[in-house]
Amino acid sequence: MTQPPPKPKSEKRQRIRQVKTRMTEAEHAAFLARADKAGLAAAAFLRAAAIGNAGPRAQRRVPADAQAMRQVLGHLGKTGSNLNQIARYLHTGGMPETVLPDIREALADLARIRGLIYDALGKDPDYARAVDLAPTVDQPPPPDTKSAPPPGGKAVPPPDA
Repeated sequence: MTQPPPKPKSEKRQRIRQVKTRMTEAEHAAFLARADKAGLAAAAFLRAAAIGNAGPRAQRRVPADAQAMRQVLGHLGKTGSNLNQIARYLHTGGMPETVLPDIREALADLARIRGLIYDALGKDPDYARAVDLAPTVDQPPPPDTKSAPPPGGKAVPPPDA
């Protein structure tokens, strides 16, 4: 099977001039940090600093706090491991009631991770309330609609009985 020919590149590039400069490692790191903090690629940040405009196609990037993202990854791995252990326990015949506190803790961990992600992205949470998927132990199970009598109190036999 042959590969299709590559798409032709634009022949009308507008930016044909380059400006090069030398920097020390520290200067380069500071430059990239400022570009990241501004939410711009290095070239767009340099254009904005030099001529006051990043350009029409410059896209803002969300600055990410590397330390916060490492922390989020650690929490996410721990929560995933805990959920895997809960699933293994349930698949081997474990009683769901015994792991409900662990499930609630995992859901709380996910809510904390969500908050850390918002912090790392520099955004405010939308305050959407997380749904508690784990019923409490005190709640009775939902009624079995096949064997429970209707709200009138008397059970109606099936039509073919």
